[in-house]
Amino acid sequence: MKVSEVIVKILEDEGIDTAFGIPGASINSLYEYLGKSTKIKHYTARHEEGAVHAADGYFRASGRMALAVCTSGPAATNFVTGLYTAQIDSIPLIAITGQNVRDQLGKESFQCVDIAQIASPVVKRSWCITEPNQVPGILRKAFQTAREGRPGPVLIDLPLDVQQAEINYDISVDHSLPVSRPAPNIKAIEKAIKMLLSAEKPVILSGGGVILADAVEELKEFAEYLQIPVLTTYMGKGSFPPTHPLYGGQVGIQCNTPGGNKIFLESDLVLGIGCRFSDRHTGELKSYIGNRKFIHIDIEPTQIGRIVPTELGIVSDARLALKSLIDAAKDITPKREPSDWSNRILDLKKEFVRRMNFDNVPIKPQRVFKEIDEFFGEDTIFTAGCGLVQIWSGQFQEISKPRHYLPSGGAGTLGYEVPAAIGAKVAKPDKTVVAIVGDGGLLFMGEELAMACQYNIPIIVVVVNNGYLSLIRQNQKYGYGYEYGVNLWYDGYMADFVKYAEAFGCYAERVEKPDDIKPAFKRAVESGRPALIDIIVERHTDCSMGPSLDKIREFE
Repeated sequence: MKVSEVIVKILEDEGIDTAFGIPGASINSLYEYLGKSTKIKHYTARHEEGAVHAADGYFRASGRMALAVCTSGPAATNFVTGLYTAQIDSIPLIAITGQNVRDQLGKESFQCVDIAQIASPVVKRSWCITEPNQVPGILRKAFQTAREGRPGPVLIDLPLDVQQAEINYDISVDHSLPVSRPAPNIKAIEKAIKMLLSAEKPVILSGGGVILADAVEELKEFAEYLQIPVLTTYMGKGSFPPTHPLYGGQVGIQCNTPGGNKIFLESDLVLGIGCRFSDRHTGELKSYIGNRKFIHIDIEPTQIGRIVPTELGIVSDARLALKSLIDAAKDITPKREPSDWSNRILDLKKEFVRRMNFDNVPIKPQRVFKEIDEFFGEDTIFTAGCGLVQIWSGQFQEISKPRHYLPSGGAGTLGYEVPAAIGAKVAKPDKTVVAIVGDGGLLFMGEELAMACQYNIPIIVVVVNNGYLSLIRQNQKYGYGYEYGVNLWYDGYMADFVKYAEAFGCYAERVEKPDDIKPAFKRAVESGRPALIDIIVERHTDCSMGPSLDKIREFE
């Protein structure tokens, strides 16, 4: 059997039903059999990075892996930013690249680059397979590697003559490799419960690992049993219902809620679950750590104690850990009643709220997110990339469910938003999917609107447009006292995004008054097509942020 056919059979057997990619000479042998597959649907991207972001968004929305595939040379190197975006946020996917034939490797041949080596820092593992008979075993290992422990992307580079080689292969005697989930040490779990019970102001900090482990119900049950307030990181957004009386808000120096930061700073014990204490979350560590103690639960052992001093570290899958915490809590103590501390959460949330209801023209960005919150239901899936628009989104959007807010968190990748939304919509066709993007970010991967139109994938793109690289402008203004190279406007606009979107086949319109936002959203939904709403906002609005949790500079 030809290796290319073997690869497709294994992809199908591992549950791959969706591929995003661009064909080329060094991968056309594999494409022959992708085209023959009745189980895998392929979507042709317009840029290889967009293909990876689409596969990324597909997983974030569904929990199912997708394939990203491209040819060699510059096509393969275009994968790197997408792989980094997935890797830092723990998103598993399979990336396959074509390669020149084996006897041309190392000879500076046309489009022949060592992509396995180039990509190695931004994937869990990479292989360049030069022995055809190794393909089945390595491909199975790639799936196991992507799924096991802290999940992430893997890359397989395939020389063309390896794809075309004949090998003996029988799918009926092949199988997927097992994936283990580490369970917690029971004594450590019992110690954690006792520490939580003895603390006066404990909080649970829920990170993206809770969502990846599908542990949100266990988190809710545990918090309710011990009546412990829950805060989230930016990546944990959607892991706990924002209307729940124990929900305190979001913690961070950028993507935060003021009540969330305040509650964290009053706490004396933090139980962090599935979080890595990144710098955009902690800010300056002196005020973040304070006198509080930390319990850290994470599936990746090297995360424990890496950023904050950990009183108790527990290596475990988040869901298994929370189940054990629930069982141990029930053995150790009756269900707890609300305390002065847990009751204080509602007061702090009400006291520390940012204003959103502005009627200004030009439109205030805060008003845009008020309209988004009110118009789109809790079943809507959102993507967000980077810049002030991501920070506003993180601060003002209320997300009630896991896998409904898909941000580029650790990488902050401009251009992620549109292709990730396409992947999410392919994975969840019955959901409304909205890409929240700035005017700068749209032009990084906006060409993927062509993919959305070609396959009639009706995402909605909301452009918050002030014609600036706003996050960089704010950093220059307050950090260095100047603004340079950040103004993108010319002749009154930076670009006509309506005509841009219409050129691909999208429904599109521009909005310049706040009362026109919701009607525009309604028309976008009713169009049944990929749609873009270009909202012109106040040019010089700054965003609330600061160097530490106790030094957030608030702006209106």
